[in-house]
Amino acid sequence: MPYEKTEWVPLTGLGRMVASGEITSIDQVLESGRPIKEPEIVDSFLPDLEDEVLDIQMVQRMTDSGRRVKFRAVVVVGNRNGYIGFGQGKDSQVGDAIKKAIVDAKMNVIKVRRGCGSWECGCDATHSIPMKVEGAAGSVRVTLKPAPQGIGLVTGEISRKVLELAGIKDAWTFSKGQTRTTINFAKATFNALRATNMIRRGGSE
Repeated sequence: MPYEKTEWVPLTGLGRMVASGEITSIDQVLESGRPIKEPEIVDSFLPDLEDEVLDIQMVQRMTDSGRRVKFRAVVVVGNRNGYIGFGQGKDSQVGDAIKKAIVDAKMNVIKVRRGCGSWECGCDATHSIPMKVEGAAGSVRVTLKPAPQGIGLVTGEISRKVLELAGIKDAWTFSKGQTRTTINFAKATFNALRATNMIRRGGSE
C-alpha cells in the first residue's frame, strides 16, 4: 500500500547528497552512518521494495476528554534481494497507520549479508546466511542458522515473511519467549538479520 508521492524536496543533508548525485547507491547511504530521515532516499535506490503488513492492533488510552482509540500497524519492506526494513505506525485510521509504518520501515532499511554457511551445502550461492546469528526484542530471542539449498525456511509464518522479503531462501530458525507477540517476533527476526552485518568476510556477498 504505497503512500502518496509528491515531488521530493530534500530536507536533510543526506537527502540533498542523494538528489544531487553525490551519493549513488543505497550501500553508500547505509555505510555513511547517517540516519535516514526521508523515505524518498530509499525510494531513489530501491524502487522495487514490497511491503507486508504483519499486524494491526487497536490501542486504547484514557485522556481527560475520554477514551481515545488508535491503530498500530507493524510492517516490513524488502526487495527480496538483500534489503529489509521494519517499521511501526500509529493513527486513528488503519490506512494511515499502515502508511506511517511503511515510511518508518523505509527509514530503517538495512542490508542483509547473505551467503552459504552450511557445512551440508558449501555452495557459493547467496541463498542463506553466512553464519549463525541471533536477535532479540522484548522477551523473544530468535536464532537463525544457515541451511543447505532446498531446505526452505524452517520457521513460523511471521518470521518467514521477514526472511522472504530479505531474500533468504533457506534457513533454520529457533525461537524462545512469547513468540505469539507478532511485533517482538518480527523485530527479533529483523535484528538477527541486522547481525549479519557483523560479518565482513567469508561466504557473504
